[in-house]
Amino acid sequence: MRAIGQAEAALEKMCRRVKSRVAFGQPIAEQTVTLERIAEARIGIEQTRLLVLKAAHMMDTAGNQAARAEIAMIKVAAPAMLGRVIDWSVQAHGGAGVTDDFGLGYAFASARAMRIFDGPDEVHRNQIGRLELRKYN
Repeated sequence: MRAIGQAEAALEKMCRRVKSRVAFGQPIAEQTVTLERIAEARIGIEQTRLLVLKAAHMMDTAGNQAARAEIAMIKVAAPAMLGRVIDWSVQAHGGAGVTDDFGLGYAFASARAMRIFDGPDEVHRNQIGRLELRKYN
């Protein structure tokens, strides 16, 4: 849930920045690559939000053991989504995106660390794969 909130903040910063930043005579917001990144960011945030809601529902109704795969999926999907959204926001800010002025550099480092402190992505992917394969025994 924290990653979703951070991604929302990064997307908001990106949207505000591209509406005010001009490159090659036009606002960056009018460039198709910018529109695509904004759209992909929104899609990723909403996909992650739905996965979190599904896992929470499963935890509440069937227990944590039954939600193991969904929990592992979140631990992979949320930090990856957050890293992408922050990276696109940094790109939209140009050189200013890596300064302390917008907080995006710190946010990116935190998002990358999230992929480690909940366990490496590879461990979660292995668990997801094993749980998926059990369905076919």
